[in-house]
Amino acid sequence: MVKAKRLCAVLLLAGTSAGCATSGGNPADPLEPLNRAVFGFNDAADRAVIKPVARAYRAVLPGTVRTGVSNFFSNLEDIWISMNDVLQGKFQHGVDDLGRFLFNSTFGIAGIFDFASELGFPKHNEDFGQTLGSWGVGSGAYLVLPILGPSTIRDGFGLLLDTQADLVFQIDGVPVHNSLYATRAIGARANLLDASSVIEQAALDKYAFVRDAWLQRRRNLVYDGDPPREREEPDDESTK
Repeated sequence: MVKAKRLCAVLLLAGTSAGCATSGGNPADPLEPLNRAVFGFNDAADRAVIKPVARAYRAVLPGTVRTGVSNFFSNLEDIWISMNDVLQGKFQHGVDDLGRFLFNSTFGIAGIFDFASELGFPKHNEDFGQTLGSWGVGSGAYLVLPILGPSTIRDGFGLLLDTQADLVFQIDGVPVHNSLYATRAIGARANLLDASSVIEQAALDKYAFVRDAWLQRRRNLVYDGDPPREREEPDDESTK
């Protein structure tokens, strides 16, 4: 609850600041100076702590064990994904994702094994930020959250509800659910080690690369891979 209140305060402050901040190269990023500062903090924390722990996690645990851990947390997410399917009017997906949870929780031994995918029930990716987007709520300014990384004003508020609905969050006992949060985060970071290495080698401006790639992917998720064409600014020459 404390984390949710802090996130809400950050979002309200960012929303207030958006009106007076100026953007660099991307109109979706009016908070670029602030975002770059938070991005730098996150990058330093990643290099100093998170990335080394993720590397050790990958080095120590066999691939099959890491897959089982990822499947376990992915299975817990399917309940909330199913609810967001329904809220977006994707009723068949909602039934499928609920079926995934029930099947993998039993025959998959608490979700460690993903038998549902093998039976033709594909994994979907829905959250409340996407639900808000499907309802026509604009994304608002791009926003880099401390530790959590890329987001937008809309998706940040969606994250507040996602956090409350997270089954890990519902577990009694702070040490237990904090340990589960940490394990999930390190597992997710370990899965991205190779991708982050490519970004560091290829991107001249890592911040801009991550921002633009994230915004494009997020837009595709909201529109299920078929986003409408964005309006292009008129060419100065054509207006003369």
